[in-house]
Amino acid sequence: MPYPKNAHFGLLLALFIGCLGNSWAQTLNAPTPADNPNLPGNSPWSAACASASFNEYFMDFSWSTPLVNSNNEFILELSDATGDFSSATELAKVSDDNLDLAVSFSFAVPNTVRGSGYKFRVRSTSPAITGPETAAFNVYFMDFTSSILISEDASGVIPPGGELQICDGNAVTIGAHNVPNADTYTYRWTRSGTVLAETGPSITVSQTGMYMVEIDYGPVCSGSANTLSNSITVTNGSTIGIAINPPANTALCSGETQVLEANVSGQGLSYTWKKDGTTVAGPTVDAHTYTVDASNTGFAGDYTVEISGAGACREESAAVTITNTGDFDISLNQGTQLSLLPGDSVNLGVTTTAASPTYQWYRNNIIITGATNANFDATQAGDYFVRVGTSGGACASATKDSEVMTVSLPASFDITIAYNGNFTNCVSSDATLEISLIEAVDGSGTPSDVTSQMQSQFSYQWQKDGVNVAGATNATHTVSDAADNGDYRVVATLDSFTPQSNTLGVALGSGQTLTITATSTVLCEGGDAITLSTDTALGGKTFGWFRDGTQVDASSPNYSPTEPGTYTLRITEDSCTVDSNEVVITNFDDSQVTLDSDTNVVILEGSSQTVTASGADSYAWFNSANEQISNGPSVTLSLEGDYRMVATSGSCTVTRNLTVSFRDTFGIPNVITANGDGLNDQWILPNSYANDPDVTVIIYNHLGDEVLNQNDYQNDWPSSSTAFPKQNMVFYYTIKNTTETLKKGTITVIR
Repeated sequence: MPYPKNAHFGLLLALFIGCLGNSWAQTLNAPTPADNPNLPGNSPWSAACASASFNEYFMDFSWSTPLVNSNNEFILELSDATGDFSSATELAKVSDDNLDLAVSFSFAVPNTVRGSGYKFRVRSTSPAITGPETAAFNVYFMDFTSSILISEDASGVIPPGGELQICDGNAVTIGAHNVPNADTYTYRWTRSGTVLAETGPSITVSQTGMYMVEIDYGPVCSGSANTLSNSITVTNGSTIGIAINPPANTALCSGETQVLEANVSGQGLSYTWKKDGTTVAGPTVDAHTYTVDASNTGFAGDYTVEISGAGACREESAAVTITNTGDFDISLNQGTQLSLLPGDSVNLGVTTTAASPTYQWYRNNIIITGATNANFDATQAGDYFVRVGTSGGACASATKDSEVMTVSLPASFDITIAYNGNFTNCVSSDATLEISLIEAVDGSGTPSDVTSQMQSQFSYQWQKDGVNVAGATNATHTVSDAADNGDYRVVATLDSFTPQSNTLGVALGSGQTLTITATSTVLCEGGDAITLSTDTALGGKTFGWFRDGTQVDASSPNYSPTEPGTYTLRITEDSCTVDSNEVVITNFDDSQVTLDSDTNVVILEGSSQTVTASGADSYAWFNSANEQISNGPSVTLSLEGDYRMVATSGSCTVTRNLTVSFRDTFGIPNVITANGDGLNDQWILPNSYANDPDVTVIIYNHLGDEVLNQNDYQNDWPSSSTAFPKQNMVFYYTIKNTTETLKKGTITVIR
């Protein structure tokens, strides 16, 4: 029978052959520059010259029907500087104007864009269509829009009169010194109006002329950026041959001076004096001399002079080396903070590089009579230093003072004890305690480390929990029995000093292993109770059962969990805790028991099918008479009827019901006679498709309207109340499951 010809026929074809489509689609045009409505005048832009003070541009875009989808977005995109869109930049998006065939975009130029080859295009998202590209545009974000300042070597010092000299075939380097991140730009250098090939932030020149530079923002935007620099005129000059006249003395003693003099003077030149390459004077006109003063710290070094001026080449002299003949070093043989015990002495000493040194010791800035050696034994508290002189060499009168060494009588002592080696509470089997630090504390509360000097001078008594430990009188003490766990300290004695140390706790581990077991690890409703227990005797001990780290019981040696979780047992003994292994209890998941077939089994009469279960410990299969027909994981079924499988996992059981029916041998009817005579009045499907909740039956009338959409079809269409206004009406059906279409066809209803 031919398909009906009407306005809905396309829908029917789409349902059954799935291939209806449009013969034409939307056309997107290339965007065009548009006038900025926020500015006076009415002219589209031809180049985008953006900056921090202005960055607003518009583009118009048009397209043709059919209409795009309601969720469509039009996106304006920008290429890279070569016109490539493989990594396009999204400039603007319009998502609320899908009915107008003309769209306007407003966009800002990204601050990383600089070039003359940028292109634009528009693409839609629903449907996904990419429009044509525009021609190339000059698009620049001009983030530097000030006048460039140039100077020699980009030093920031613009030469007087803006003039530099080059001499004897040499060259001079000119560079921009006020442009941040100067290397990120392209530059346009000119010499007397002629554009040069160099494009970097600096240029090395050997030709005379007037040099200027600006940032190259392309042929359109460069002028509006106003970056044109100051000018520097390079001229030819002559070398003078600058030098420093040989000084009378280059080896100075402390307090001496030496005048350095340039060999050229009186020509109005500027002089810059340098020491070790760093300017120390100038540039100053006619300052052809410089005085080196040996009274100044660090005066020794290499001195040069540089000259510059009109008609003269900038040149620098060879270096003259000035040395400090009277300089020498003094090193202390000990620290600067020392403690002195009553009745004792402390040796102070220095080492020096002075030639034929002399020594004089001072205490509190007063000379110590007779203390003229490199070492001195101090028996009094005070501030000590030694003045070292030279009795030979070129600077016989030079002297130098050492660092100050402070000798203090302690007001008290502090003693600190620590564990010797690695010690872990409740794990280690022994612990050795030792004196780790002895500090002498002066009257101002300042401590000094005197451990190496004083440890052997004290006598010691170790205490546990404030009580003396018999025989524990050494500088170290070892605890090796858990029965001796406690808090330890030491009391030290020296003359009238009896400092007490800090306290350290010692808790030795018992080495005990705690193990718990469970009668089962799976909880199920109606199943046997689970019992957690241990072989360790818990009588008289502090203990607790924990679920997921939270204590749930502290009284019973055995515990019956009623919730899933991770269970442990903890014993506390001698201030230490011992944790057991973990036992994980889970709820029984009956979904883990599965069948390898549907619960509705359809077979051909005279054949059989084997059904296999998995996920449990044991299985029992029963027929409708409750007779056991298998006790293994599989059963072979050949008769129609209802069956039951009971799976057991531990004390948990799961039941699965199956129905076996014979497969119908008739096909899907395409004609029914809905005349109420009881014969072929309804559309009867084979068992493969009927009475199955996973199968959907859909019936359409000749207009493409659904008249039935039903899962678990019961072979009951049409109902007795369904009216058919015409003879021999044709309906269309689709039968499908969750993943595919199983059958399609027509039904002719005759009445």
